[in-house]
Amino acid sequence: MITLHHLENSRSQRVLWLLEELGLPYELKRYARDPVTMLAPPELVQVHPLGKSPVLTDGTVTVAESGAIIEYLLDTYGNGRLRPDATAPERRLFTYWLHFAEGSAMPPLLMKLVFDKVRSAPMPFFIKPVAKGIADKVTRSFIAPNIERQLDYMESELGLRPWFAGPEFSAADIQMSFPVEAAAGRAGLDASRPQLMGWLARIHARPAYQRALEAGGPYRIG
Repeated sequence: MITLHHLENSRSQRVLWLLEELGLPYELKRYARDPVTMLAPPELVQVHPLGKSPVLTDGTVTVAESGAIIEYLLDTYGNGRLRPDATAPERRLFTYWLHFAEGSAMPPLLMKLVFDKVRSAPMPFFIKPVAKGIADKVTRSFIAPNIERQLDYMESELGLRPWFAGPEFSAADIQMSFPVEAAAGRAGLDASRPQLMGWLARIHARPAYQRALEAGGPYRIG
């Protein structure tokens, strides 16, 4: 039996969505974040040594990391669904975007989240201007330009085709949902990039996406 160890407001929402797209039976074990630190609870360490989510168990198999979980589910239960055929030219695009989501898209978004928290963190009054100045400089000179460049790139790619890996929806779109939703929630993605906003509207309208929201509970990453 597949069990998804699901942390609220986390990347595990993508795995839950994939399970719904594939129509697979699964058990959902929910975990709440610490209300102060927003970190995952220590119970997750019992499932995987890093104590993070998503983690999927399937019998004696334990798989962590979103991309690895997606590949495991497609290899084991996909039957050719949600992934271009190995000989299709779109397969290279699929692999690229599957890895781009976490390898390139998420790091600057995570850095923005961290430095935004530095600005608002409680600290002695004489330190706050220094911390804010450093956070502003890093954001302005490095983080924001990288996010803008990546959003422009994604926008141009979706101008060539309706989905990230080609003419058909695939698990690469599921993997890309987290960084694009994060950009819309906290990095200025808006109607000025109509291709990305249209793509977001299409994934949000999918019945399996809606079922995953119902199963996983409230989902907010902004």
